[in-house]
Amino acid sequence: MRSLRFAHQLNRPQVLAFFAGALALAVATGAALGLHPQSFARLDHLWLDGLLRTTARAEPARHTVVVDIDEVSLAAVGQWPWPRYQIADLVQRIAEAAPAAVALDIVFPEPDRSSLNTLRQRYERDFGLTLGISGVPASLQDNDGYLGRVLARTGAVGAHYLYFDHRTAGTPGAAEASALPADPSFARLDLPRASGVMANTPAVDAGLAHSGFINNRVDDDGQLRRVPLLIEHDGRVHPSLALAAVLKARGAAGAAVVDTPDGPRLRVGAVDAPIDARGQALLRTSRSVADYPAVSAVDVLNGQVPASALAGRIVFMGSSAVGLNDVHHTAIAPRFPGLRIQAAIAENLLEGSFVRSPVWATAAAAALAASVALAMAAIFAAGRSGASLLLGGLFVGLLPAAGSVLLFVQDGLVVSPAAPTVVAALMLLGGFAGRYGIERRRASTWLRQLENAREITIESMASVAETRDPETGAHLKRTQHYVRAIALELRRTGHHRATLTPDYIELLFISAPLHDIGKVGVPDHILLKPGKLTPDEMEQMKRHADYGRQILIGTARRIDGENFLTIAAQIAGGHHEKWDGSGYPRGLAGEDIPLAARIMAVADVYDALISRRCYKPAFSHAHATQLMRDLSGTAFDPQVLEAFFAIEPQILAIAARFRDEDDVKMSFLTPTAPVAAVPTPMQAPAALPPSGATPVLPLAH
Repeated sequence: MRSLRFAHQLNRPQVLAFFAGALALAVATGAALGLHPQSFARLDHLWLDGLLRTTARAEPARHTVVVDIDEVSLAAVGQWPWPRYQIADLVQRIAEAAPAAVALDIVFPEPDRSSLNTLRQRYERDFGLTLGISGVPASLQDNDGYLGRVLARTGAVGAHYLYFDHRTAGTPGAAEASALPADPSFARLDLPRASGVMANTPAVDAGLAHSGFINNRVDDDGQLRRVPLLIEHDGRVHPSLALAAVLKARGAAGAAVVDTPDGPRLRVGAVDAPIDARGQALLRTSRSVADYPAVSAVDVLNGQVPASALAGRIVFMGSSAVGLNDVHHTAIAPRFPGLRIQAAIAENLLEGSFVRSPVWATAAAAALAASVALAMAAIFAAGRSGASLLLGGLFVGLLPAAGSVLLFVQDGLVVSPAAPTVVAALMLLGGFAGRYGIERRRASTWLRQLENAREITIESMASVAETRDPETGAHLKRTQHYVRAIALELRRTGHHRATLTPDYIELLFISAPLHDIGKVGVPDHILLKPGKLTPDEMEQMKRHADYGRQILIGTARRIDGENFLTIAAQIAGGHHEKWDGSGYPRGLAGEDIPLAARIMAVADVYDALISRRCYKPAFSHAHATQLMRDLSGTAFDPQVLEAFFAIEPQILAIAARFRDEDDVKMSFLTPTAPVAAVPTPMQAPAALPPSGATPVLPLAH
């Protein structure tokens, strides 16, 4: 397959047009990014997800471990929710392994229904009965209070949930106590403002010195990419559960926000995490969910987990049971348990592995888009071949993507190439469309010039014969249009549709003026003789058809495919043949005569009859058509002649439009008396044949 090739350099206005289009596209892209930074959010997300998947490493978490109340634990101990004393027992056993911190990814907003105190209160309310409980220490009669005391003793970090859709009164103690100490640097952020809190029961809450929210935020496509680390409520800044666990593990009292060239960063002692103005961080996870180690809660309760598996680590306790549906769609896994998301956030905080989205990323994308647009405009303005334009465009278009990959791999920076890539694609399409349009206009101009040259060549060739023939240029025009009109009528009525295609009819129209080109080979004393030709002169005159065919077919062989000279050769060599085989030069009959020649025969004879010649006057249209009608099936193809008669008004209009210049009165359009004699160079009967006799038509027209 031939490659696309542009043959010409662009002129100055065209080059300016390319650059103007590039600037307009760059300005539009910059405006979209500036006014609506999320314009390319879907593409940005796809790019980030691809980077996260391809660069994720299979590295087990070093700082965290998950104690999972999984399906096996639920089957062994009992369905959820477990009694609070069972949770307390689990927390106690974890704490005995000396972890860096224990964080509960569970909120207990309602009293434990299995608590003895709760049962006593229910019986008193519902039945008016007072239950007597003996042999049970008071500390064990309230499961929530028991859990609260264990949480206080172990220093566990609790959880709460922040509402944004409705307001609650006040802030529970644990949530209030765990809010970060006020710091002026928080004012640099535009944090989400929660309107309410879902906290633990007061008895549980009383045992918590530290608590963090468990809110998560998914993007419009339902995928978790950014995790909130800070949220404001009631004028205080609250940490997420993972951040609160890290604060506890590191013994940090508070946090601060610092500005950097890349944007704000959250600093908690030695922990330094990039965040956006909303207090969110871009999460990076390992290659698999399994990279975040987990132990079954039932194994911890049964003492089957060695202390070394938990010691020194932040332990996140919760449940990944299917029924709780605490799963998230991430770039790495479509079902990433929320419990392990907490572990991943803590790992990112402690390893400094959050993805960095610099504040200048939008401006960089706009600048890259403008650079790509201008560079590609220059390539398309200077390029010649389609391959060079495509390769150059792809190179420029892929540069932002390559740079983005390099920044991500080396520095963890994500600068999406979505905007410049879209601009590159639009420029590539627009550039090719523009170059194609320009080249097509050039080709169209060249084709018109070629067609003009072809027409001039045909007219020049026909004029050679004209200078030696009494026929006029108007005769050539008339027969040319007759031929096309007859061919179109044949096609319309369903005759010869396979042959009479629009292209063929156009070639037929172009070729028609060359039908008598062979007369250049006939001596003047024969061609211009006003009287009757001798038999020898007649034979020489007949040779003009073969002369024309040989001249044209010899030239046509030098042109590939069917062309106007091929059809012109058929016309020149066959338009004196007759349907019954009595014509010349080869005596062809019926459909052995080329269709183009059969059409030309009708057009040529009609025009010869209605035109004045040196050897005859002009016949009227009615008289000429009557003579032709009598020769249907002998001289003329009946189908072609029928098509001719079907368009008589069109034939008369053509004759009038291209009448001879020296015709003052178009007498051939109205009936006239028969002419007494019709002399021709080849045969000139003394009078017209009587009615019913075979008409004699001029043969040397």
